Amino acid sequence: MFWQSFLTVFYILLIVSSIVVIVFDNSQPNAKMAWILVISLFPIIGVILYLLFGINNRSHLLFNRRHRRYTALLEAETSPKLSELLSGHTKDHLVRAEYQPLARMLGTGFHPCVSDANAFEIITEGKRKYELLLEDLRNARESIHIEYFRFGTDSGSEAVRDVLIQKAREGVKVRFINENVVNFSLFPGYYGRMRRAGIEVIKFTDPRRHLLELPTRLNYRNHRKIVVIDGKIGYTGGMNINNNYFQIWRDTHLRITGNAVAALQFIFLDSWIVGGGHLDHPLLHYYPMLQASTMEKAPLQDKLVQVVQDEPDGREPVIQMSYEWMLLNARKYVWLQTPYFAPTEPVLNALKAAALSGVDVRLMIPVKNDTIFMGSINRSYYRRCLEAGVRIFERGGNFIHSKTFVTDDYLSSIGSANIDNRSFNLNYEVNTYIYDEETALRNKEIFLEDLTLCKEVTLDEFKAVPWYRRFWQKLLGLFSSIA
Repeated sequence: MFWQSFLTVFYILLIVSSIVVIVFDNSQPNAKMAWILVISLFPIIGVILYLLFGINNRSHLLFNRRHRRYTALLEAETSPKLSELLSGHTKDHLVRAEYQPLARMLGTGFHPCVSDANAFEIITEGKRKYELLLEDLRNARESIHIEYFRFGTDSGSEAVRDVLIQKAREGVKVRFINENVVNFSLFPGYYGRMRRAGIEVIKFTDPRRHLLELPTRLNYRNHRKIVVIDGKIGYTGGMNINNNYFQIWRDTHLRITGNAVAALQFIFLDSWIVGGGHLDHPLLHYYPMLQASTMEKAPLQDKLVQVVQDEPDGREPVIQMSYEWMLLNARKYVWLQTPYFAPTEPVLNALKAAALSGVDVRLMIPVKNDTIFMGSINRSYYRRCLEAGVRIFERGGNFIHSKTFVTDDYLSSIGSANIDNRSFNLNYEVNTYIYDEETALRNKEIFLEDLTLCKEVTLDEFKAVPWYRRFWQKLLGLFSSIA
């Protein structure tokens, strides 16, 4: 009798205390409700799952603690030129006046500001990225910094790894950040061979360094795609390293030269230092753009670029906020591409507000997804968008993995972040914002090219979907905020 009463009281206290913790959490209200539902239905399992996957890390204390080594290094070894380049906001005035508030918002706190003197290539074919990347890696002279979400054992991944190994043996310093939770299927020897060749490899989630934090960090992923070669050439965007991206899927990526590479270097080094990595030169060595004597021929283009990182232990969800700002300030059109569409309520409301105000809002999503439930989750949000006037296009052909937007023939974004809670609040992401009419028109052309493989989803067609399919979609949609 005693134990029965004890377990009953424990059971009630467990549920009540968990709900209190969730209510005071900084998560989105819909995520809180989803977790409360899970814990109410399955108390023990629900609490364990919440500890593993639900805790919101966005707080000043945690941010400062995790990034303390890097901020201390910056304070000790920066220079006026580097500070101006990364956070001086001296180029904000070059951005069109109506977009300067966005540039200032994206450049607050620990985020790089707008840079000029940039050239880049927009890459829409995996084969092109594969060829360019291998060529640039082979030509590396001093350093290769590489940080990817996916890195496999297929022929494309092996080719990249072989070049990294060869360059390390030639004396080039190769630093590799391993997103080990997602790539857990790769056997340890895979990275052992890299280490024996002289490549420095660190685990993004390392139980030896973060043992006490590990249970609450398993749900956070390093979803970034970054390469920095000799501090002069950068790659970022949506493409990972494997044959799906190199040979099959449609995706969008950037090869950048110019001052924006400093922001990519800044973001990589942050991850590297926070993860326990070390540098063998003073910090300024990794920013050759500060030294006029080491600069290559000036780029033929002079584009305004802002590379912005986001992470669950950052102060604000800046990428989500950029989508909200862009949608609410658009005047003519906003065209977006994403493979995973499970928007947070603020972004969903901004999408609807833009469409209801007469803005041409178009959303492109793959007709078939690469994960079993994502197609249904995507469609669980269709009706609310369609009723507000958002035009939705499902692209056939090869799976489209692009995460882009273009608006009003001026602002473009190409990055790693999807339009979902995971990218906005749980993943480590990086998006590149380009303030330029020519680039916007090019991204508009790319969207229209993809549109030829699309079928538009109408509200009448969506209403005709059998009730049981719509019920299944809505049921999965309930848990999209915590997936």
